Amino acid sequence: MKITSARVIVTCPGRNFVTLKVETDQGVYGIGDATLNGREKAVVSYLEDHVVPCLVGMDPGRIEDIWQYLYRGAYWRRGPVTMRAIAAVDMALWDIKGKMAGMPVYQLLGGRSRDGVMVYGHANGSDIAETVEAVGHYIDLGYKAIRAQTGVPGIKDAYGVGRGKLYYEPADAALPSVTGWDTRKALNYVPKLFEELRKTYGFDHHLLHDGHHRYTPQEAANLGKQLEPFQLFWLEDCTPAENQEAFKLVRQHTTTPLAVGEIFNTIWDCKDLIQNQLIDYIRATVVGAGGLTHLRRIADLASLYQIRTGCHGATDLSPVTMGCALHFDTWVPNFGIQEYMRHTPETDAVFPHDYHFEQGELFVGDTPGHGVDIDEALAAKYPYKPAYLPVARLEDGTMWNW
Repeated sequence: MKITSARVIVTCPGRNFVTLKVETDQGVYGIGDATLNGREKAVVSYLEDHVVPCLVGMDPGRIEDIWQYLYRGAYWRRGPVTMRAIAAVDMALWDIKGKMAGMPVYQLLGGRSRDGVMVYGHANGSDIAETVEAVGHYIDLGYKAIRAQTGVPGIKDAYGVGRGKLYYEPADAALPSVTGWDTRKALNYVPKLFEELRKTYGFDHHLLHDGHHRYTPQEAANLGKQLEPFQLFWLEDCTPAENQEAFKLVRQHTTTPLAVGEIFNTIWDCKDLIQNQLIDYIRATVVGAGGLTHLRRIADLASLYQIRTGCHGATDLSPVTMGCALHFDTWVPNFGIQEYMRHTPETDAVFPHDYHFEQGELFVGDTPGHGVDIDEALAAKYPYKPAYLPVARLEDGTMWNW
């Protein structure tokens, strides 16, 4: 079997997605996701100019060798563009192998470790009252775990407060929009949200919160300490992780579980955090961390230190990545939770898939491969639309972490 061609498909059924379709001389094809929110054109260029020409003539069954070829063979490596291109190839090759074997990908990985995959949804509101109501809506939908974000008085367009209740897309303009931030206001308001949530719904459901890299290590420790009485499932991205030792300070002052890693590209980005047990959940994802082949290595390292997975799963990942993630989640022994932001009906139509939601869990089907396809004719009806993620500034105009 040989790869005969590979094509990049860009579509925007509500938001932009970059899909790679790898075709073979035996008529079997596989698809992978290479979406990089706000930087789609960079990934398309890298795939078309540097990756696709190298794939033609290769044996698609040699997944590991092709992964090493694309990673080790590139002198400039580990960046988000490179790793998402590799991830797209990797997903497509696992899809092909599963189709050739007549087996779903989770069986190729080693079989089931669980029946269903617990997921969490995103509840948000302009203030505490709206967020409390939104959490109740997710509970009614059957969710066992909910991420709660709230607008904060005095902060313009606080992170996580979307324009819709189930479909949230932060990339909102042809040039970056400007949002605001004030740490002190957030520290004084966010704990009140979780106090009200526990008062309203008790402790039967898991609650999560995303700091989105906004806090210094000391501020993150402060927030984690204040949230301890409310028993969060995790506090996510409490401080930027470029300096991995920063998490030592947070860890010293709070027992609130910590999660990080959605913007990580390789095992090297999280090695010290894992080996020093500075986090409880690693959030690297299939598309961001070079595909299933590399994400397995990250999970295996984490398992040595009793750290569990919590893969990113926002709408900037196409159903292709979600499908692959669910096969990974179904297999991985040290699973923790899976983020699940629902796609729009338009996106679901472009990417037909066999996974489904039931009572707080997602379930993969037994379709050979990863169980997700693309309707190219329908995808062509949704042309690319330039869209940037926002930026954030403090009240005095200083640039901050969005």
